[in-house]
Amino acid sequence: MFSGIDEVDWASMEHAYGPADDVPELLRGLASEDPAEREAALDGMYGAVHHQGDVYACTLACIPFLFELVVDPGVQDRGGVVELLTSIGGFDLDEDDEAEIDEDEIEGAANYAMAAAAVTAGAGVFFELIADEDPGVRLAAPLALATLHRHPVRVLALLRERLPVEPDEEVRLALVEAAGRVALRHRPLAERVGTWLGLLASRAESPGLRLAALAQLARCSPDGLPGDVVPVVSGLLREMRAAPDESGGPAESAAPAAGASPGGTAARDDEEPEPVASAETGRGEHVVTPTLVGQLRSLSAQENAGRGAPWAADLLRTLHVGLDDRVGDRTALLADQLRSPDRRQRIDAVRMSGGLIRAWRGPYEELVALVGEQLSDPEPRLAEAASHVLEELFQLAAPAADALAARLAADPGGWVKTWAGGPPGLGSTVKALARLGDARAVPALAAALEREQVAHDVGFAVGHLGAAARPLAGPLRRRLADVELDENAYDRASPLLAGLTALRTGEAAPEVLRVLRGAPEYRGEWLRTAALRALGAFGPAAREAVPELRALIRRPGTASATEAAEALWAVSGDADAVLPVLIEGLRSDQVHDRRAAAVALGALGPRAAVAAPRLRGLLAHEEVWLRVDAAIALWEVSGRSRESVAALLTAWEQNRHVRVRVAECLARMGPVPEGSAAAHVLRSELASVRRHNAMDGGYGSHDIHEDEKLLALCRQALRGTGKGSTP
Repeated sequence: MFSGIDEVDWASMEHAYGPADDVPELLRGLASEDPAEREAALDGMYGAVHHQGDVYACTLACIPFLFELVVDPGVQDRGGVVELLTSIGGFDLDEDDEAEIDEDEIEGAANYAMAAAAVTAGAGVFFELIADEDPGVRLAAPLALATLHRHPVRVLALLRERLPVEPDEEVRLALVEAAGRVALRHRPLAERVGTWLGLLASRAESPGLRLAALAQLARCSPDGLPGDVVPVVSGLLREMRAAPDESGGPAESAAPAAGASPGGTAARDDEEPEPVASAETGRGEHVVTPTLVGQLRSLSAQENAGRGAPWAADLLRTLHVGLDDRVGDRTALLADQLRSPDRRQRIDAVRMSGGLIRAWRGPYEELVALVGEQLSDPEPRLAEAASHVLEELFQLAAPAADALAARLAADPGGWVKTWAGGPPGLGSTVKALARLGDARAVPALAAALEREQVAHDVGFAVGHLGAAARPLAGPLRRRLADVELDENAYDRASPLLAGLTALRTGEAAPEVLRVLRGAPEYRGEWLRTAALRALGAFGPAAREAVPELRALIRRPGTASATEAAEALWAVSGDADAVLPVLIEGLRSDQVHDRRAAAVALGALGPRAAVAAPRLRGLLAHEEVWLRVDAAIALWEVSGRSRESVAALLTAWEQNRHVRVRVAECLARMGPVPEGSAAAHVLRSELASVRRHNAMDGGYGSHDIHEDEKLLALCRQALRGTGKGSTP
């Protein structure tokens, strides 16, 4: 094995972490008899040689040796090597990707293409591996064939031929998944695959196999799904729960106690870790190793310990992806899952509910209430998952408000979470209740303000509570007065300043001024910005700060001058003093500073009409956010909307993330004329089921809140409740 490996000039190549001269050792480690060494080698391959999916010259050089490994029956854990080859060779570079490649990416793109060609050229070996004695290899081979082989008709025939004779349930599911992959990659075969999947979904003996067929049918041929897909899937889940597990009893429905080992007995710190089930096969022994791959497999094994069908959650996720915008069906299915007696199924359903609500708009009152019911479950993972989902929902969490309040009262130890590498933060239940504006969160915030180190997000929670948080003004002010103005001042003071800003606590002006005057050099600019925002929010109540603010505006064109001018206008209303500073701010070299100046000029309204030509000149700027801020400010200072609306609608189409800001302006302009371009854009947004900021593979903690805000603003603009404008 590995003939010629030492003749490769590995040292002349590089991987993600430097010279690739360690690659031969990694390859030999994959063939080791020591499971820990194999695990470490696989981790090294993913971490360096195929880092985050990248393909380097050394990755290409590995391919022949990886094929040697997968065909040698004496090598253990070959399934992991098959998966590695599938990942290396499975990158598709379509025409759109090719058109976007720049000079710096040409070499990388060429490597991807060469990897795909090299692995595809050897993909015939996977035909033999689909009947390998090792179930882990049989589990990985179908997807490799579906992804890499050049003859999909042959692959599909083999998958169908193998299914009736495959003895392992999880491998049978992989065969079905591979058929779905073939249909997705080769659309002319989709109808043929869909017909076969439909037959499996209705006739297969195993409920798991029927569920897998439905999941793939949803992905590649959704029109073939039965009209009653929700009750059908619910019935399959009930069958799977009732099916006996490997021990001969009914499938386990209760989660193991916290701290228990997979075998059900508590593990002591001084004991050697017990082997746990492999994440790939669900059988066999897997030795826990201190590698990333090892830790992920260990966590997966612990999560799945005791499950009769640990793969059911993946099938349901696939089904939900396939159902896509069928929000009603997906909601009904999740509601059924959330009523399941199986806690693990409810944990999965809670998490999938969060994913559904993040990406799609819909009526979620029943679903949210059911998620809220999980807060009282004694299984900590279930309650924690529910609170994290509710935290992201803001006003949509209203049906779970009482459940949140009950959990908050029952768990004061969870009000503040501490972390080893950063400042403490509020628990998810506190944040969820505060984001609802529910006064029942106030005692938890008051307790957080009494801790030695204040939670970093207290101020944001206060902002959502509004007037209900007025009792916290005194503690916020007192804590701010005690902040030492050293290099840690920003971390200590910023949450307090945010809370006082939200409450507009003008009586705290002396404490804020102390911070403004004594801001240290380290993060001092950030701290002064937070203090100036607070003073601006206080308005005339902060009149004692006027001399300090006048001194700060004496450096026109700087960020601090712009921020001070904005605060001075709010406190004193002295347009003559701040106008020259803000106009100069529009000339800044920094886009952020120019945006701040534009926003501040807009706040002056007609008093800043002299700045209209400069703002108009920014409507053609390449930075979309600056164009938006300038267009809004132009309308505010001139009272004329036509050119501003045109610029705003162009930005709306170019960048979905500006839409909330644009809609805020359109709502204030109102009423939007019926039949206008703006009305068409707003109605189109309201008709969309997809959230405007939904992302594939990622999300932000405020995405749902921002999208719901956008919908409310669109409705407001169409109703015409703004202050009006002049054409």
